[in-house]
Amino acid sequence: MAAHDTRLLLLGAVALFEPVNGYQIRRELLSWQVDEWAHVNPGSIYNGLSTLTKQGHLVRHDLVDGGREVAVYELTDSGRTELDRLVRAGLEEVSIVDRTAFSAAFGLLPLIPVDRALRSLITRRVALEGIVAQLATPDAPAETPPHALRTVVLWLDVAVAELAWLRETIEQLKKDELRLDPATWAPPADDPGWQMNTDRERYRALLGR
Repeated sequence: MAAHDTRLLLLGAVALFEPVNGYQIRRELLSWQVDEWAHVNPGSIYNGLSTLTKQGHLVRHDLVDGGREVAVYELTDSGRTELDRLVRAGLEEVSIVDRTAFSAAFGLLPLIPVDRALRSLITRRVALEGIVAQLATPDAPAETPPHALRTVVLWLDVAVAELAWLRETIEQLKKDELRLDPATWAPPADDPGWQMNTDRERYRALLGR
């Protein structure tokens, strides 16, 4: 997985839950199974947070919470700018062999306005339509190995499936059938997110917010 995709996931997780501590970010990302589809090493999450802090994209607050020290993170203005850039790139840039960045960016869709999400997804649809047209009329040399041509068929089939999904998703967004506001979601009573909300309010109080 590219380093910028890891940055996208870390910045996005902080944006969703800030102020938030490192353990909560790690637990949340693992609940998204990023270690499987995004190949994020759980141990690298803390290093990533440290790097983003040094780069000025995050600010770290060292708080004393209930008698223990805890490091709490928030986005800076440059972090929000970087997150916006990465989400847009993940949504709009198409790779027929690697959809990791798109999966990460689509998972963070609630962070951006619906009209911007629509523009980015339409941009992706147009690009994908061009790729499908190109793959459907391959100009391969006669000596191309048959198994290589079968690989192109696989790419085409997957691209066609994504294109159908993308068109449907765009229509759902246009009709307001996708609920992107987290306030409309109702996680189960034992979901760790409830504790994260409680901790967030306590961190805000400790920060004088």
